[in-house]
Amino acid sequence: MGKCHRLIASVCVALALAAGSARADCQGDRVSLRGDWGSASFSAEIAGTSEERAKGLMFRETMPRFSGMLFVYDSPRQVAFWMRNTLIPLDMIFADARGVVQRVHANARPLDETPIPGGPGIQYVLEINGGMAALLGIDAGSQLQHPAIDQALAAWSCDPS
Repeated sequence: MGKCHRLIASVCVALALAAGSARADCQGDRVSLRGDWGSASFSAEIAGTSEERAKGLMFRETMPRFSGMLFVYDSPRQVAFWMRNTLIPLDMIFADARGVVQRVHANARPLDETPIPGGPGIQYVLEINGGMAALLGIDAGSQLQHPAIDQALAAWSCDPS
């Protein structure tokens, strides 16, 4: 194989790997966010059932820095969270059906049972370590990317094209 053919083959392999990695970024165990502030990705557990959502991150003493839990509801709704039996401070990121962040509640206090409303029309809630949203700049208008978001509606689709 000549130099030109090897170069073309190398470029094709590189493009295939890049396309594969773009799809790999949108996996069930990762949530990505982007906005004017930049972007970030979190390893995330999914709370998609009533039982999983009720337990959430209760009783955990620590959580790795770029980890969290994504609460997924079947349809948009009014949601409110609390910190019963939750031992670590959390930021709660409330997003609509398109994955657009509507509200960020920073540093929810451990063990506090005061309701934390997300507002109307919320379908996804990402909980991350307290203070991370401010540190990264995550705010209203930021976008979530995850395969649980209806890709036909998603503000940031998993489809790399």
